[in-house]
Amino acid sequence: MTELGKYLNKKSVNKAEISRRTGISPSRLSELSLNSSTKLRADEIYLIALAIDISPGQVLEEVCGHLTINS
Repeated sequence: MTELGKYLNKKSVNKAEISRRTGISPSRLSELSLNSSTKLRADEIYLIALAIDISPGQVLEEVCGHLTINS
């Protein structure tokens, strides 16, 4: 499961409703939630955040907050 998938599960959101509200297909949402090699686009983060009524920055922090830069 991806970080996005874990986050959506934690928020107990309905993926079918997200799909309907955002126009992101159910298969794409499933892929984004389950396949870690799938790349999440900025527009998808933004639309998902709007659909679940939170800040896009909060979704980004949850999904990518584990990343660090090389020093």
